[in-house]
Amino acid sequence: MKKENKVLACVDQSHFADYVADYAAWAARRMDAPLEFLHVIDRHPELGSGEDHSGAIGIDAQENLLTKLSTEDEARTKHAREQGRLFLNRLRERATASGAALVDVRQRHGELEETLAEQAEGVRLLVLGRRGEAAETTQRDLGRNVERVVRALHKPILTVTEGFKNPQRVMIAFDGGTITRRGVEMVAGSPLFRGLPIYLLMAGKESPDAPKQLDWAKTTLEAAGFDVTALLIPGDAESIIAKTVKAQSIDMLIMGAFGHSPLRSLLFGSKTTELLRSSTIPTLLLR
Repeated sequence: MKKENKVLACVDQSHFADYVADYAAWAARRMDAPLEFLHVIDRHPELGSGEDHSGAIGIDAQENLLTKLSTEDEARTKHAREQGRLFLNRLRERATASGAALVDVRQRHGELEETLAEQAEGVRLLVLGRRGEAAETTQRDLGRNVERVVRALHKPILTVTEGFKNPQRVMIAFDGGTITRRGVEMVAGSPLFRGLPIYLLMAGKESPDAPKQLDWAKTTLEAAGFDVTALLIPGDAESIIAKTVKAQSIDMLIMGAFGHSPLRSLLFGSKTTELLRSSTIPTLLLR
């Protein structure tokens, strides 16, 4: 498979994988790009036989126990690989049926972030479920891997929610900063959103430069052939974005991600995380 511009869909064995597959196939079709599904099997799964080995005694006990544990681990690994293979083949068939032309699958053992960093070269877009296998059992509204993955990779990342809807109305949360300016240029130069109306929203603190910055973004998109509606609404960015998404029936949000350091986010919270928690639509995060 060509590696210059692939869509990489990171999936785990949860029902959210189907929605990741659907949005990844949609993006691959729109960009005429190859699609690859990546399934990462944790090297250290939090499971075991449940047996208590602490009382094992005898001359050969240690050696026998190590042999037994090794055999059990090998069996678990083989089972996980086979289950993963069947899972990936099903997603490949799903994506192919929805019109993705070139679809490949890849399975790796390791840590998610490290594996994604290794696979990042040549990735044009990463598609990731906002929740996953762990969140199904804990009912978390945001999977534990999302922020770590987004911080680790400097690639556009489409985080998807439950259910699939063919995007018809797209909104860019524009703040005039370097990241969202690059995002405007990316949208202008990519076929991903070609032909779709773009809502360009600038919210937050009032600034004398805001109208000029918003006009630059609108002009850039219009020059690329987009039908653009530009909105400048001072006030709390998070609440204004949420209200506008609902009022304009937006199907997909584009925004910058995690502009502050992880320490600052830990102390004061992150607007990105808050928006991801509250949003019910897919969000394309820019880094």
